Amino acid sequence: MPRISHLRSSFAALLAVALLPLVGCGGGEGKVTVLMTDAPGDNLKTAVVTISEIYLQGGGDDDSNDDDDVIGKSNGDKGGRVVLLDEPVTVSLLDLANKTSELVSDAVVPNGDYSEIRFVITGGYIEVKNADGSTSIFASSNDYAELPEGAEVSGALHMPSYGSSGLKVKFTEKLSIEGEQKILLVDFDVAQSFGKEAGGSGRWVMSPVIKSAEVTASGSINVTLAKGTGVSLPVVDGHQVTLGDFRAVMINAAGSREELALADSDGNGTFEASFKFLIPGTFSLSIAGPEGVTFNTSPDAPVTVELGSGKDLTQAFTLTDAQQE
Repeated sequence: MPRISHLRSSFAALLAVALLPLVGCGGGEGKVTVLMTDAPGDNLKTAVVTISEIYLQGGGDDDSNDDDDVIGKSNGDKGGRVVLLDEPVTVSLLDLANKTSELVSDAVVPNGDYSEIRFVITGGYIEVKNADGSTSIFASSNDYAELPEGAEVSGALHMPSYGSSGLKVKFTEKLSIEGEQKILLVDFDVAQSFGKEAGGSGRWVMSPVIKSAEVTASGSINVTLAKGTGVSLPVVDGHQVTLGDFRAVMINAAGSREELALADSDGNGTFEASFKFLIPGTFSLSIAGPEGVTFNTSPDAPVTVELGSGKDLTQAFTLTDAQQE
C-alpha cells in the first residue's frame, strides 16, 4: 500500500523509501538523494499524487528509444537509465509548501552525466474549492487507492502518459556524478500544474510545472515587518491589530502566490517570515494586511528581488501608517 507523506517541519518527519538495488555499477559510483518541495495552489484544498518510480536518464537520452533504455546501466553518458526508486510512495503536495520530503536517500549511481530525472506518476486526485465554499474531487480513477474514505468523485483528473514514460524534468546543466553525493531539490509548482480542461468537459488536467536544482544551490527569502516611528495600529471590531495580523506574500515568476504568517520569534518588535528551499529566480514580495485595515509600507510594495544560487536574502518592510477602513 502506498504511503502518504505529511511533514511538520523542514527536514523533519522525512519519508524514507525503499530503493531498488543497482546492478552493474562498475568501479565508479556516487550517491543521489532527491528532495521534493512545493509552491502551493490558491484554488486547491488537496493535491495528492502516487509516484511509482523515479529514475535518472543518461546524457545520451533519446525519447524515441525509451523502451530500449537499460535499467542500472553502468555509465550515464551512454544513455541508460538508473532507477532510484521503484516502491510506490504517495505525496500530499500541499503539505510540502515551505518544507521538503525526502523521496530517495543515498541511492548508488554510476559515475557519468545525466540529462534528466523522471517521475512515473500512476495516480492522483485533487480537491478543488468551489465558489459557494464547497469542494469537488477529481481523480485519476474512481477507485484510486488514496482517495479519502467515502469520497465522491466529481470528475476525471487526466494525467497524460505520466504512468508510462513518466514526467520528465530536464536539468539546466547536466548532472555529473563523480564519486560524490548529489542532493537534488525538486520544486513541484501546484498552482501551475493543475487546470480545468477547455471545452466544457468538466475534467481537470495535470500538466506539471516542475523545476530541479541541487539543494546546495537553493535559497531562502526572509521578509521582515516593523512599525515606523510614531505609528499606531487601529482597533477593528474590538480587536487590537498587531504586526502578527499581517502576512508576508511571495509570488514567483510563474505567478504562484504563497503567504506566510509573520511572527516575532525573538521578541525584538520586528516580525519575520522565511520562505525556504526556493529555486533561484525572480520573486515579488509584499505585505498583506488584516481585513478592515488600510496601510502603507516603506519601501512601496511589491518589491522585486533576484534570488541567487545558495543565497539567503532578506527584504525589510516598515509600516509607515495604518488605519481602519
